[in-house]
Amino acid sequence: MGSTPSAVPVGPVRPVDMPVVDRVASAVVTGVPPIMVGIGMWFGWIGNLLNWQDILILAVFYVGVGTGVTVGFHRLLTHQSFKCHRLTRAAFAALGSAAAEGPVIDWVATHRKHHQFSDAEGDPHSPHVGHGSGWLAAIRGLFHAHIGWVFSDMEVADERRYAKDLLADPWVRFVDRTFVLWVAAGLAAAFGLGVALSGTVTGGLTALLWGGAARIFFMHHATFSINSLCHYFGRQDYDTHDESRNLAWLAIPTWGEAWHNNHHAFPCSYRHGLERWQFDPAAGMIRLMEMTGLAWDVVRVSPERRDRKALAGAS
Repeated sequence: MGSTPSAVPVGPVRPVDMPVVDRVASAVVTGVPPIMVGIGMWFGWIGNLLNWQDILILAVFYVGVGTGVTVGFHRLLTHQSFKCHRLTRAAFAALGSAAAEGPVIDWVATHRKHHQFSDAEGDPHSPHVGHGSGWLAAIRGLFHAHIGWVFSDMEVADERRYAKDLLADPWVRFVDRTFVLWVAAGLAAAFGLGVALSGTVTGGLTALLWGGAARIFFMHHATFSINSLCHYFGRQDYDTHDESRNLAWLAIPTWGEAWHNNHHAFPCSYRHGLERWQFDPAAGMIRLMEMTGLAWDVVRVSPERRDRKALAGAS
């Protein structure tokens, strides 16, 4: 991925390099995990194969890989909410890649494009644009924002426009090119921990099911819900000129990402849960890194900035 000649215009989107391969890969990554979860639930019910080790591994990998997405992909690499050593950046990129949500540079470029065109023409996954009116249109829009956009558009955000900083980082470029390796490493780690805790290959396979397939399924739909539900339901406390909303109950499975109206109001803030009572463990992780010297230049929002952007009647 070299630099772009100045004579070549860089637009907001570029064609997908291999559209058929991309569609098949998207279908496998989004379709196989729910099937495996269903199989796991069935065998867990009739064969008593679900045990405490599997639940523990699911929780550990959901939190660990989820931190790679929320702290790494989103707050660090997309919005530069804090700074850290380049190896720490690369580690977060690798950890987030294990979520199987796509290569890191593509993920960042898509999200930055979403912020530029939020709920307007050009937004990659708005539930409000181009779907008509009425309740059927609302269902179409929510489906498109949740998962349909992954399959419906064979143009993606151009990384040369939206992620030039990451293209210039050789460590992040390496993680991006080896995306499949990190997905496989996440699955292998779940299998290995299952074998270590149970002492059996069967324990490794059930751990692979719950710490691998189930974890990917739950994490995908937590992330997808930010695109869909958090642009349709919930509370708006700040004027953002879009439909981003705070959805309190979704903050727990999304590790604080569901304070989405707060985030659209102040995209670079390391905290999305701006109120003390707004659950945001991803911000807690960044604060802990700052206290231990692993993070610095952490971006905070002053009360004065919040007050200027607050909507009338917002708490």
